[in-house]
Amino acid sequence: MDRTRVYVVEDQPTLLKNLVKVLGTFEELEVVGTCQDGELAVEDILQVQPQIVLLDLELPGLNGIQVTQRVKRRASGVEILILTSFEDEQKVYEAIQAGASGYLVKRVGPEKIRSAIREVMEGGTVLEPIIARRFWNYFHSLQGKPAGKPANPWGLTPAEFEVLRFVAKGLSNAEVGEVMTLERRTVRTHLSHIYRKMGVNSHVEAVVLALKAGVVDL
Repeated sequence: MDRTRVYVVEDQPTLLKNLVKVLGTFEELEVVGTCQDGELAVEDILQVQPQIVLLDLELPGLNGIQVTQRVKRRASGVEILILTSFEDEQKVYEAIQAGASGYLVKRVGPEKIRSAIREVMEGGTVLEPIIARRFWNYFHSLQGKPAGKPANPWGLTPAEFEVLRFVAKGLSNAEVGEVMTLERRTVRTHLSHIYRKMGVNSHVEAVVLALKAGVVDL
């Protein structure tokens, strides 16, 4: 079995040690590097080329937003999953804008981190429901409400719209499947159709377009 290569950036030594220990208990994950400094992390990540980075926001050298921007600019295929104590919507917005594929707070348990890594590696975006709602409301406040009647210029089916609405609320692919009584792979198929029709590459881009068009109700 090919293991997912994980890199961890966390400035608190005890927390870093515990996180690496937890990740080491999952046979499908391999921790290939760690760092406690943002600036040093960028260069090491580019050299090690992990598949996904677990990244704190508050770091010496460069903060997590800056690390995300620099890594994504030079290695767009490396996924970034923010793991931090900050819950405010502006931080989430900045992280997603910088290119992060997910945002978790440090109170979450090991299994949630594990499932979040899996979700991101399958092309999903991870936002806890309460954070997702704050994020989209914040985005809405920045953009303003769309004028006129909501349209569906992409030709999405009712099922695809339903998947998109659940994703906007912060549900994972597995959770969407449970709510809609669909297999996980069917949800992924719906999402791939949504991305193709909307001309996007991620949950976030799809929901942003839907919000701008006024077709997603949060």
